[in-house]
Amino acid sequence: MHQTNVVGRRKFLKAAAAAVGCMSAAPLAFGRSTRSGKPDAFRLVGETDRKRILQAADKYISQAPLTITAFPAKRSAGGLHDFYSQADYFWPNPKDPDGPYVNRDGQSNPENFDEHRKVMVALSIQMPALTAAWLLTGDQRYGRKACAHLRAWFVSPETRMNPNLLYAQAVQGSSTGRSYGIIDTLHLVEVARAASVLKSGFLKSRVRKSGMLGAQDSDAVKSWFASYLDWLSHSERGMKERDTTNNHAFCWALQAAEFARLAGDDVARKEVFWRYQNILLPNQMDANGSFPRELARTKPYSYSIFNFDVMAGLCQSLQDLAPDPSAFHLADGRGLCKAAEFIYPYLKDKSAWKWARDVGHFDAWPVRSPGLLFSGIACQEQKYIDLWKTLDPDPTDKEIIRNYPIRQPLLWV
Repeated sequence: MHQTNVVGRRKFLKAAAAAVGCMSAAPLAFGRSTRSGKPDAFRLVGETDRKRILQAADKYISQAPLTITAFPAKRSAGGLHDFYSQADYFWPNPKDPDGPYVNRDGQSNPENFDEHRKVMVALSIQMPALTAAWLLTGDQRYGRKACAHLRAWFVSPETRMNPNLLYAQAVQGSSTGRSYGIIDTLHLVEVARAASVLKSGFLKSRVRKSGMLGAQDSDAVKSWFASYLDWLSHSERGMKERDTTNNHAFCWALQAAEFARLAGDDVARKEVFWRYQNILLPNQMDANGSFPRELARTKPYSYSIFNFDVMAGLCQSLQDLAPDPSAFHLADGRGLCKAAEFIYPYLKDKSAWKWARDVGHFDAWPVRSPGLLFSGIACQEQKYIDLWKTLDPDPTDKEIIRNYPIRQPLLWV
């Protein structure tokens, strides 16, 4: 059964790649050859995104890396190298202005300290784009600048971030940091994916290319993510976040899976996959492919899309494990293809949405969903890929960017 799925996916990818057409006369510099049909997926994404990738990389190549140490957080209980953020939906209490902040679900407080998150988001946008440009062109200028970001964030003693989130999503007057803050490092997922590319190089005609990241720096980056994975997996806050019952648990799983992939921790990856099969799918997805806990939020549309994208990214991160994560489903059909089947009509036509409108930013959705691409390939649904190509790949709305962890799918296929 598994082999039949692989062969069918390969044929589908060849047809999808041929349908794209060539957007540029310049050839792709690198590719992969595996039995899962990935060369065709790489070509499909490369030819679709080539122009936007190179435009972004040319913009970012002149920008120096910035880390959290450039923005001291006076409200933080931590130090210069500790990431700090404030809980998005907490505001001053009108009845007690000097007391603890109170929750207003779905409404982000614009007065919160946000500089560490902003600079991490900038890293998550710039460094993967530079890596993708290196993959497409072989131009080492892009690769060197991407490596400079890695050294600044994870290697250099002067500018590196401590590998924990003790002070994330603090609540003024009541908490110096919360487990929910672990979702902030979702923006390191694609950085880790790009780091694995820079570390090992890629394959072209089964010949390994040299990686751009030197051995010493590579070991240091790998060590940082291994340390952070250990904190995610064994700290009280990490385990509490892992055991949440909404999108935070999926986000924890995607982080743990991709950080373990970079760190070479196969045991941790298999544990995450077990949780996906036995806890996340059974407890979070309805029989129709929806996520009821997200539909109950004040922003049901965006959170449904967000959880779908994170779930699809998780399946992509766990590729090469058996059974195929993208094809895996429960006895009643719940799995990635069922989730895509549910959300696709509402990504295609937002006016068909049957639930409440989001309390904010509803008009800015949808944007290009990586889940559409990954499920289109996995489920052999050309219409998902066709829609993926038409949606905006580079949203500018701050709230959407905060919930948009995969921007360079070229690194994932």
